[in-house]
Amino acid sequence: MSDVDKIKKIREATMLSVGEISKALAEAGGDEQRALELLKARGAEIANKKSSREIKEGVVECYIHNTKKVGAIIELGSETDFVARNAEFQQLARDLAMQVASMNPQSVEELLAQPFIKDASMTVSDLITQSVARLGENIKIGNFSRLEI
Repeated sequence: MSDVDKIKKIREATMLSVGEISKALAEAGGDEQRALELLKARGAEIANKKSSREIKEGVVECYIHNTKKVGAIIELGSETDFVARNAEFQQLARDLAMQVASMNPQSVEELLAQPFIKDASMTVSDLITQSVARLGENIKIGNFSRLEI
């Protein structure tokens, strides 16, 4: 597989920049799996650096299950309205509202530790870390609530 194919494959999986992927592949000597590990570690470093930044914007998103018997609403914060209006950020908010409706966490800490319902190989915390790396801003979960009949 050529480097271009590897970059394309990793980009489809991570949505990170081609430059970051190329750099990780070079460091990993062309090993895709090692490059993914490097990218994941870098994402955690980026998220850690941005975690002290102030949250001033965000969205409130809701999810109502198709049975109309359970729903959730969540507040997801970002640094700027530019990111808050981003489709990826809004999808993250929707996925988190679905997570709350499905898994009924009692606190933000419990929510962050749960396996993500759309990909059990990662936690909700991992999902947010990846989004911080891709979007370049601090992201925090605020209040959330779940209702069920």
